Amino acid sequence: MNANRLTTPKENVQQLQEKLGHAAKENKKRRFHALYDKVYRMDILWEAWRRVRANKGSAGVDGETLSDMEKQGERIFLLECHQLLKEGRYHPQPVRRHYIPKKDGKKRPLGIPTVRDRVIQMATKLVMEPIFESDFQESSFGFRPKRSAKGALDRIRKACNRKGNGVIDVDIQGYFDNINQEKLMKLVEMRISDRRILKLVRKWLQAGVMEEGTVRRSDLGTPQGGVISPLLANIYLNYFDILWERYGGEYGELTRYADDLVVVCKTKKDADRAYELIRTIMERLELTLHPIKTRIVGLWTGEEGFDFLGMHHRKTKAETSKGNVYYTTQQWLTRKAEERIREVVKERLAPPGMRHKSLFEHVDWLNPKIQGWRNYYYTAYSQRKMAKLDGYILQRLARWYAKKRQRSRWMGSIKEITFMARQSGLKTLL
Repeated sequence: MNANRLTTPKENVQQLQEKLGHAAKENKKRRFHALYDKVYRMDILWEAWRRVRANKGSAGVDGETLSDMEKQGERIFLLECHQLLKEGRYHPQPVRRHYIPKKDGKKRPLGIPTVRDRVIQMATKLVMEPIFESDFQESSFGFRPKRSAKGALDRIRKACNRKGNGVIDVDIQGYFDNINQEKLMKLVEMRISDRRILKLVRKWLQAGVMEEGTVRRSDLGTPQGGVISPLLANIYLNYFDILWERYGGEYGELTRYADDLVVVCKTKKDADRAYELIRTIMERLELTLHPIKTRIVGLWTGEEGFDFLGMHHRKTKAETSKGNVYYTTQQWLTRKAEERIREVVKERLAPPGMRHKSLFEHVDWLNPKIQGWRNYYYTAYSQRKMAKLDGYILQRLARWYAKKRQRSRWMGSIKEITFMARQSGLKTLL
C-alpha cells in the first residue's frame, strides 16, 4: 500500500468515528467536551455534503436547491459553512412545511430544512452518532448504522418461535411531535458537555416550522425532516430501552424500530404486566400510547396476527416429516404494502403522458423497484401474494401497451406483452 496516499474524507470520518465510539465504550460515564471543532473540519463537511447530495431532496425556505450549490461551487458553499460555524455565526432557518396526500384523504406533514442546515446537521450527526451508538441497546434497529428493518423482523420471528404467545403491538401517538425537548437535552448532556454542540442541537429544536409565510415554534418535538432527527429520537427512546432491559426483560422481548415497537411475551399474564410497564415508562417520557392501535395480540390460536414494518406476523400450524404438529411464525407482506406496490406501478404506467415511453424505458424504471420489493418482502409465505403482484404488473403493462397501440381491449395484449417484457429483461417478484 502506498504510504503517501492521501486519505479520503470518508476514510477520515470512519477513523474519527471509530476513535469516538471506542472512547465512549471504554467509559460509559464519559462526557465529551471537545467536539464542536470537529463538526466544521473541512473533511467532515465534505463527507456530510456527499451524503446529503446522495439523499437528494428539495429546497428549504430559502429556495436554494442542491444543484444551486453545485453551480455556486461546492467548495465555496462548504467554506461558508466552515466559517459560519467557526465564528459562531451559524443560525438555522425554519423548516419548510410540505404536505403529502395520504390514501384516507388526510395529509402527512413533512419538514424540509434548507440545504445548508441539512449539511451542518449531517456533520454534527457524524460526530455525535458513534458516542450514542455505544449506549444503544440490542433491541433497537431503526436509523442505526449496520442495522436494518430485516434484522428487526428476524428478531421478532425468532422471539415468537421461542414460545412467544402474546405480543404487545405498541403505537406512540405523534411521537416525533411530542418529544419533550428539555428531557431530550438532559439525555444528550449525559454524554456531551461541549456547550457549543448543545447550543447547536437546541437551535435546531427551536428553529420552528414555516407554513404559509408564518413561523410556528414549539417546545415539543424534534426538527421535522431534519437529518439529525432520527438520532435524537433514538436517544430519547433509548431511555425506554434501558429501563425495559432492567425491569421488563422477565416479561418479554422488546424489538424497536424508531417509534415502532413490539414486545413478545410467553403468557397472557406476562403480556398484561408488560403492557402496564410500557405505559408507566412512556408516562415518564411524557408520551402517550394510541388507545386503539396499541393492543395485546394473542398468537396462540393462530387466529390473530399483527403488522410490523410492512410484514404481517402470524402463527400457523406446520408438520414435521414424522407428522408431528407444531406452530411456526410466518411473515408475509401486509395488505397495506401490497396496495402501495400496486399504487407505485399504476402511477407509472396509467397516465396518458407515459404512452410515448418505450417498453425498455418502463422496464428500466420498474426493475430496481421490483428488485427492492423482492429483497425486502420475499419469504416462503409471501409467494402467493408475490405471484399476484407479478400478474398485476403484467396487466398494467398490457393496459399501457393497448393504449399505446390504440387498441380498444387490453386483454388481448397480455400474451404479447408478457413475451416482450421477458425479452426486455423485466424482473419478477417471485
